[in-house]
Amino acid sequence: MQLGERQNLLPLAILCGGLATRLGSRTEKIPKSLIEVAGKPFIAWQLEYLRSQGADRVVLCAGYLGEQIEAVVGDGSKYGLRISYSWDGPRLLGTGGALRRAVSLLGDRFFVLYGDSYLPIDFQAVQQSFLRSGKPALMTVLHNQDRWDKSNVLFQQGSITEYNKQNRRPEMMHIDYGLGILSASSLLDRPGDTAFDLADVYHDLSLRGELAGFEVYERFYEIGSPVGLQETASFLAKGKES
Repeated sequence: MQLGERQNLLPLAILCGGLATRLGSRTEKIPKSLIEVAGKPFIAWQLEYLRSQGADRVVLCAGYLGEQIEAVVGDGSKYGLRISYSWDGPRLLGTGGALRRAVSLLGDRFFVLYGDSYLPIDFQAVQQSFLRSGKPALMTVLHNQDRWDKSNVLFQQGSITEYNKQNRRPEMMHIDYGLGILSASSLLDRPGDTAFDLADVYHDLSLRGELAGFEVYERFYEIGSPVGLQETASFLAKGKES
């Protein structure tokens, strides 16, 4: 198959095990993924969109109240997907630790996105860019200039020279858009069942010149904050009406 041809998407990992403390009482009894947005649980919007993009296999990295997600989503057949679950266990493992635990379900290469994000993006184009890059990982980036959050990516001439969530610098004009592709090898050098942040993995990869970049030009939507939730609900409701 030529790289320009449409092909099956790599498996996708959705990180949906966080505590969602910024949403206050909304997530005291239900996980963030099950918050109703524009008439249905947010995760339903995500899964239906992924299927429309050509996704087939999805792994939900679940933790806090994750059994409620499984009760709603099941095996994914109602969304036209094959869905499996990777559980944090007795303690939360963080975004990196959760992915490390899920590697056996995901295989050698896989997409990563967050359980509170809706990303208007062509997943096929991202995958093609990753395959062309020859690098073990890819991050999508948006020219942000601190509009939605503090910019944290130094993206120059089509390459990521540094991603740094902890030590942002004025020359950083881009932000992590929320969709990446990882090779399992990027995680397997870390011990299993250890809590760590995916941001640290991306940071190390960027400094080694092993993190490809894919620039995105349309904003992302998220439900991790009250303002983001309102904006996402408006965006999705308009899509229903069109």
